[in-house]
Amino acid sequence: MTALPPSSVPLSDLTTPAGPFTAKPVRRALLVGRYQTEGVAGTLLEIAASLQRSGVIAVFETETAQAIQRMDLPHGNAAELGPSLDMAIALGGDGTMLGLCRELAPFDVPLIGINHGRLGFVTDIALEAWPQALGQILEGHYSIEERSLLQAHVRRAGESVWQAVAMNDVVVSRSSRAGMIELQVEVDGIHMYNQRADGLIIATPTGSTAYALSANGPILHPQVAGLVLVPVAPQSLSNRPIVLPDSVSIVIRVVEGREPRVAADMQVFSDLQDGDDIVIARAPYRVRFLHPPGYSHFATLRNKLNWHELPIGRVQRSEAWVNGASSLLSNI
Repeated sequence: MTALPPSSVPLSDLTTPAGPFTAKPVRRALLVGRYQTEGVAGTLLEIAASLQRSGVIAVFETETAQAIQRMDLPHGNAAELGPSLDMAIALGGDGTMLGLCRELAPFDVPLIGINHGRLGFVTDIALEAWPQALGQILEGHYSIEERSLLQAHVRRAGESVWQAVAMNDVVVSRSSRAGMIELQVEVDGIHMYNQRADGLIIATPTGSTAYALSANGPILHPQVAGLVLVPVAPQSLSNRPIVLPDSVSIVIRVVEGREPRVAADMQVFSDLQDGDDIVIARAPYRVRFLHPPGYSHFATLRNKLNWHELPIGRVQRSEAWVNGASSLLSNI
């Protein structure tokens, strides 16, 4: 990797006292970047310099510092730094933010997402808008949004062999080289159903706009206390998505399947065996997002799902109807 030139904005040891923050003074903030993206290094350094000018100690996540070749700056492991952090900033796509959520949610660290990826459902601040947005947040002008997470573990012969936390979803699925998987599902100890499908998605409201949505699941508002179960290509066409209270405990048993597996946020995987139980419940902690003034979840849905655009075919039909009606009226 070619070494990056020194930042045009000098960075000191970043030990200045904290700047203003209404609920809790921000003295130390973690920076995490989607470092595979071109241009991310310069933006990260600009954000660090901006934090310094506001009196905030900027610490880079170790892998980020390595990737941008700035190990001379303060850095550390996100989970280890968690108890000492007052804020974390993710510069990247939703995947970057999801990984940071899983690591820092247990420490109640507020997160800010700056979009440097493709879609940006949870990295809501546009790249070009970060200076103003970050300035507003540091001045205490922001809204706090809490989101739930899932925790899952796999029981095999009475022992826990895998565990993970998910911000979006937990997915039990077949291998791409095998046939359908058969699953038995229990909710709070009550048998719900056996089904054969390509897989089953258990999603939070945040995850309802991810994989679950592509499998025709419903969209849940982030403040809805629910979970959605969405089958993936079920054998029985009457097997539809269902929304459950997020207080339930869900147990999914692998009855039969070749090379089954489980994934948390499609980032943490484990192979499964017939007879394994995947136990899923709401995590005992939540993640907090900080949004600048004017944030709206509905605006995010409009922009990301193109709700403001009519399908082309519908527009063409409407125009044809109007033209046809005008022609008829002119002949009367």
